[in-house]
Amino acid sequence: MSRETYCLILLVILLVTRPSLDTRVRILTSNLFSSWPKKVMRRTALSGALLLSIPALACQTTSVANLKTPEKDKVPIYGYQVVHTFPHDPGAYTQGLVFRDGKLLESTGQVGHSSLRRVELETGKVLQKVDVDAPYFAEGITLLKGKIYQLTWQHGLGFIYDAWTFQKLGEFNYQGEGWGLANDGQFLILSDGSNRIRFLDPANFEVRKTIAVVDGRAPVNELNELEYIQGEIYANLWHADRIARIDPRTGAVIGWIELTGLLARGEVSDEEAVLNGIAFDETNGRFFVTGKLWPKLFEIRLTRKS
Repeated sequence: MSRETYCLILLVILLVTRPSLDTRVRILTSNLFSSWPKKVMRRTALSGALLLSIPALACQTTSVANLKTPEKDKVPIYGYQVVHTFPHDPGAYTQGLVFRDGKLLESTGQVGHSSLRRVELETGKVLQKVDVDAPYFAEGITLLKGKIYQLTWQHGLGFIYDAWTFQKLGEFNYQGEGWGLANDGQFLILSDGSNRIRFLDPANFEVRKTIAVVDGRAPVNELNELEYIQGEIYANLWHADRIARIDPRTGAVIGWIELTGLLARGEVSDEEAVLNGIAFDETNGRFFVTGKLWPKLFEIRLTRKS
């Protein structure tokens, strides 16, 4: 007989016989200790009741001790399938990527080579371009309410353009470095190379919220290019072939996308030619990725690995 079965039977017996047992204990203690002081008699009766309860308590303690705490759900990992491959300017040091109205908006970096571009998806042809002059190193971009916002790396300065003409409309300031930029329709979402993501009010560029991105309890640092997709923040990690899916409310990583092997060996040689650039076609649900100095841009479909 197992210990659990024994405990269950004992508990049933105690529940059924408890009234008669209590009565017998009281009679027994009354007959045996009638000459004892009342305080001693009360203590003895109480001891008898406690003795009757010990097996039940032991079983209960054992049951509680044997309860297993469910393990925390593991963060899901996704792989990919390549749907289409498109040409990409191998001289473009991609720092920001947006898909809108059938075209790509791209921000390229490096001092003296930084730019904002409109690119034809199918051919990789640059349709429209405005240069970002030295000493600025352009970084992430996002499109919000007809305006393109573009970060610079170490100058704490951003540029605002008309989304159609690329005419410069203004500038804005922020603290620290600028890496990736996205928006949720209300706030600008900015990464700075740490595990922090800040939400800026586009009306005055004040910080409205900051989240710390963590995988479990471990901080996820070097967050780079960002994209806001269907209620989640997708983030490249500098020098990593994977993308983090982040809960914008808590900063928790809720998924990893592993993109190793998109480019074949030998297609790039620069050590800085790393995965960087996420764009999403909201109309057709297409997901695009590329990298700095990559000769290709990929439309991919996510597949669940674990």
